[in-house]
This record gives sequence, C-alpha cells and structure tokens, in this order.
Amino acid sequence: MPVLPSSLTEPLWTQFATLLPTRPEFDPTHPLGCHRRRIPDRVVFDLILTALVHGSGLERIAVPGCSDRTIRRRLHAWAQAGIGQDVFTATLAAYDTMIGLDLEDVSLDGSITKAVGGGECAGRSPVDRGKGGTKRSVVVDAAGVPLHVEVAGANCHDSPLLAPTLAGLTALGPLPTTVTVHLDAGYDSKKTRALLVELGLQGRIAVKGVKAPIQVGKRWPVERTHAWFNGYGKLRRVTDRSRPVVKFYTHLAAAITVIRRLINEARNRYRWPGRPTTRRLK
Repeated sequence: MPVLPSSLTEPLWTQFATLLPTRPEFDPTHPLGCHRRRIPDRVVFDLILTALVHGSGLERIAVPGCSDRTIRRRLHAWAQAGIGQDVFTATLAAYDTMIGLDLEDVSLDGSITKAVGGGECAGRSPVDRGKGGTKRSVVVDAAGVPLHVEVAGANCHDSPLLAPTLAGLTALGPLPTTVTVHLDAGYDSKKTRALLVELGLQGRIAVKGVKAPIQVGKRWPVERTHAWFNGYGKLRRVTDRSRPVVKFYTHLAAAITVIRRLINEARNRYRWPGRPTTRRLK
C-alpha cells in the first residue's frame, strides 16, 4: 500500500525527475566495461518518501533490490544539489499560477521537534528538559500554504530566525502594496518592529501578558501548517545529522503540502479527468 496517494506522488515525481542529472545505466569508467545496473531513481525516490512519512531508518525501509547504502548515497547527493528546494519552488510557482497566493496576510511561527541524534540542526530544547531538538520556522500565506522554511537548533530564539524566514518572501516576485505579518508574543520586541519597517511590511504582533483568545489574530494558518508538517515522521522526530538532508526532507514535505492544497483548491474551480470529488485524495 503506498504511503501517499498517487495524485500527490506522480506530479511530485514528474517535477523531481526533471531536476535529476542524466546518468548512464552502466558505469562507463568500470575497468571491465560493465557493472551492475544502476538502480532507477524512481525506486529510491519512493523509498525516501516512505522514510519521510514513517520516520523509519533507511535500514528498515531497504528492499532486496535497493540497499540502505544506495538510498543514503542518493539521498545525500540530491540534498547537496538542492533538489528539494527546487521542487518546493516549482510547486509553489504552480500553485501561484493556478490558484494564486494570498500574500496580503501572512503568518509566521516556529515549532520545536525532537532531534534525538544531534547534528547540525540540533540544540538543547527549552521545552524538553534540555534534550536535543530542532526548530522549524515557517511563513505561510492566508490559506496556510508554506512560502519559506528555515531550520535551526531548538536553542535558537524565534527572533533571529525572523529575518531569514521573511527573506523568502522576496523570491515570490512583486508583493501586494500592503502585507501584514501576523506573529505571536514571542516576537514582541523593538527589533522585530524595526525589521518589519525596514522590509516595508506591517506587523500584527501579540502583546506579551495578554491571553491568546483575546488577541488570536490570523496566526492559526501557520499553526495548522506546522501540524501538517508534524504528520511526517522525519520532521516530527529528526534523526539525521546533516543540515542539507534535514532541509531536503523539510522541503519535500512542504512541496507535498503545496500539491495537496493545490488539488483541493483546484477541484472546486476546474474540471479534469479523474478529478477528486471529495477532499480525500487517492
């Protein structure tokens, strides 16, 4: 049984495959002029999706035709090449073309998850008795579509991650005349307000000491997006030590989230063969 519906994996693989370098089936540098056939990228891609969803180690998802070492080598090569970021950017552009991003109201927040193996994206978690943790800073549009993701150690405060996270908005092209950034009380500081003024953005920031229901604002889309991200085992419990690999998994999850939102929004606006009639994708 597939870990994700084919309506998500097929368009994701189509875009992913266009970014992969062309490799011969056999290694031309082999001294005997022959070698074992190269395992198809699609096989490795499906196994990486399995690891992303279930959070399993590569040794557990390896199959007789593809070892965990092959998966690890291919994963690190794709992560170093930045293919995850490129796929996420492409899916975001497709969503903007077909549906349109709602950038007048954006929300930003961080989420701390476990990082049991330590590594480049791990730090002492302030909410888990000092154990290893990873912080994920995400900015989303008004519908909860992820626009940019930054990853750091759990001991990194939300405020230093604000600037690099908001920097992802500049890559989206011309922004609306008025863009309101909705933030929680963790960003309530003069430094945050000065940064928003510098970037030409308006801020609606919760005030420290005031209960959330009174000043909830429009922060709920980013909190819901974090909940979507935590549905993936590799993001809920980070076990990889390499920053490029952690970011690869994060961007892959973001791309899947964008495709899911695209299909659910498009089914109410367009008609095509095999269009889903319910929100449950197949």
